[in-house]
Amino acid sequence: MTDRVRTALTIAGSDSGGGAGIQADLKTFSALGVFGMSAITAITAQNTLGVTAVHEIPPEIVAAQIDAVLSDIGADAVKTGMISSSEIIRVVTAKVREHGISTLVVDPVMVATSGDRLLREDAVEALRSELLPLATVVTPNLPEAEVLVGREIAGLDAMREAARAIVGLGARSAIVKGGHLTGDAVDVFYDGSAFTELPARRIETTSTHGTGCTLASAIAALLARGESLEGAIRGAKAYVTEAIERAYPIGKGHGPVHHFHRWW
Repeated sequence: MTDRVRTALTIAGSDSGGGAGIQADLKTFSALGVFGMSAITAITAQNTLGVTAVHEIPPEIVAAQIDAVLSDIGADAVKTGMISSSEIIRVVTAKVREHGISTLVVDPVMVATSGDRLLREDAVEALRSELLPLATVVTPNLPEAEVLVGREIAGLDAMREAARAIVGLGARSAIVKGGHLTGDAVDVFYDGSAFTELPARRIETTSTHGTGCTLASAIAALLARGESLEGAIRGAKAYVTEAIERAYPIGKGHGPVHHFHRWW
């Protein structure tokens, strides 16, 4: 490890409410000691109650943002979040290849915590066939994993098979998150050869907005700092669990986690 500042780029949508999307990603990068940069794919009008409007950024502007950041500053890790159209997915894929990005965390954002859809139906195949094969790790929740593998997932055995299937699509590894199940929140990590279960106590709270974005960006930040893949995933899960536990009430719906819980 050197003394230079580590960097991470998020390619994702903007959340005007500040709890998810690039806002959550940049907060997470900062909280974990990494300099964060962004390429915005969409602007959402959003709060703790839901998404009221979405404006996609033209693909050429998304490409220009990525080029501007990577040609000058570079990135030790890149994280993708909301990429709502097949056109933008293809642009992002092309830029990841062009700039030789080797550490890529893909959060296959499809639906917001409020239930609003953030990925077009016609973009699912582009996500599956073009972006996932470049991923160091893919981080779907259960509904997202069900879309990616095309079948219902109920229980740990099905989660393991889903993680294996996602790696079969070309990703290096996958972590299928179990937050939608009952009981403890058990995630299943598959590195291409072995499974690891990552349990955490379930916290009764409405402060769950942006948890998926935060986990994926925490993994990216820790990878940028030189952690091993499993170490980054374990560290990220611990960070998110504490961020949920120490969240404060914001808004009238699903509030955000506390990204700076270690500092306040």
